[in-house]
Amino acid sequence: MLARANRIVRGDDYRSVVGGGRRSATTHVVVSVVRRPVDAAGPTRFGFIVAKTVGNAVTRNLVRRRLKAIAHGLLADAPVGYDVVVRALPAAAQAGWPTLLEDVSRSFARGVEKAA
Repeated sequence: MLARANRIVRGDDYRSVVGGGRRSATTHVVVSVVRRPVDAAGPTRFGFIVAKTVGNAVTRNLVRRRLKAIAHGLLADAPVGYDVVVRALPAAAQAGWPTLLEDVSRSFARGVEKAA
């Protein structure tokens, strides 16, 4: 589970990342990344959007748990000072763990590269 310091919890933060972040998309996810100002730098924070188009509540929660576990694994090597929002697309419901892991990792790396 992600620590509170590593989660985006405010709606304004979600909107600023999705609206002004660098996007990187795959078949299963869209990852938006924004670099925070140096004076507000802190640990990298993740947020997740899993809409009803992904599936029923059980499916959405499964996808969300997988995305959170992937983000937790990415934190060890992630640079500090970024806000990241991962939006699951409907295809994520049928994607296996290795596919989601590869898609999120690749998209996160591309997003950080673009936002730097």
